[in-house]
Amino acid sequence: MAASVAPLQISSLRIADTAGSAVAFEAFDLPSSNQRLLGPPHPPKTQIPLALRPTENVTSLDTVVSTIEALQRDNTLTKLLARHGTLLFRNLPIRDATDFSKFAHAFAYKPHEIIGIVVDRPLLAPNVAPANEAPKEVRIYNHNESPQVPHAPEYIFFYAQKAPRKGGETPISSSLELFHRAQAEVPEFIDLLAEKGILSKVTYHVERQYVGGSTLKAAFGKEIRDGDDEETRRKKIEAQITRYGRGEHTTWEWTEDERGKGLVLTHRLPVIRTQSGTNLPTLFTGLAAYYKNTLEVQNETGAGRKNAAHQYFGDGTQIPQKYLAHLAKITDEIRVLHKWQEGDVLVYDNVVAQHGREPWEGEQSDRVILASLFDGESVPGAYGFGDWAQVVQASEG
Repeated sequence: MAASVAPLQISSLRIADTAGSAVAFEAFDLPSSNQRLLGPPHPPKTQIPLALRPTENVTSLDTVVSTIEALQRDNTLTKLLARHGTLLFRNLPIRDATDFSKFAHAFAYKPHEIIGIVVDRPLLAPNVAPANEAPKEVRIYNHNESPQVPHAPEYIFFYAQKAPRKGGETPISSSLELFHRAQAEVPEFIDLLAEKGILSKVTYHVERQYVGGSTLKAAFGKEIRDGDDEETRRKKIEAQITRYGRGEHTTWEWTEDERGKGLVLTHRLPVIRTQSGTNLPTLFTGLAAYYKNTLEVQNETGAGRKNAAHQYFGDGTQIPQKYLAHLAKITDEIRVLHKWQEGDVLVYDNVVAQHGREPWEGEQSDRVILASLFDGESVPGAYGFGDWAQVVQASEG
């Protein structure tokens, strides 16, 4: 169950550019199912998400964009993201993918190039794609974006173009709070993660592995051209993999099984990272989601799908399920479920906040959530000192 607290009295907060921006934003309360006070190590009375709306009716997107640009000249919204983890914007004149793209780009972050994508994200507008097109029955549990590969975005924007009547909520939880709780409750697990990290084995196939999944070409084949022979295609794919800059800590093996030809990519990665500016440790991971999905597949509930990435300790040994179950237990206790209204925009600091997707009733087309991913100045910092714990932005390509 999601955590529940009394409605938060934060309506006195007002955000506007000191030079006199055209739009002022005010904080407002959400139902307790959508919003909660964060626990340590967050400052007291910090809520997730921070919900913002214009103080007056706004019909011009250009006016909103210019205001966001003005606020970001001193990183006002970036600082709020670092504190709260997630911001909700409501009652903005955003009507489609193009409007959403303009709003997201106003934050002045660098668009993220997805390398090693495991879900299908066709481009709909500049740096805008569907969030996830998996069947509506599939639950996608809380996770940071792209924890199974070395190259992850720092900021994630979601826009509700269409919201279902029942279900389809987007979970929100703090990775900082998750680490703090796990360190107190299962310290031996945190010690093992710090010492070993994880091995993430990601399987890619020429053909799509599941509905909404990616293909090998979509993941690494941006330089592949019609007429390339197999050897040339492989070399181009391998060249993209080396952009991760991981050396011996990223290896690959070409395979062929009943599904056809494919590639297994193995990364040794840190799960514990640090937040820039505070150096607070955060669990940058999808381990709880991996555990939850594995259970659903094993129990044949119909809500899960085979994991494209398999997770082990960094030395190749199995991660005890009791630890994964405990991460999921904590996550259940600290997360809220955002009930979408059409036009809502959620913005996540991917270093310190996790997201997901709940199933919904009705038709697949009843829920249309678009996503836009951006990089920060650096990737989430390393917590340890081993070579495998150092992660850098992928090289230009």
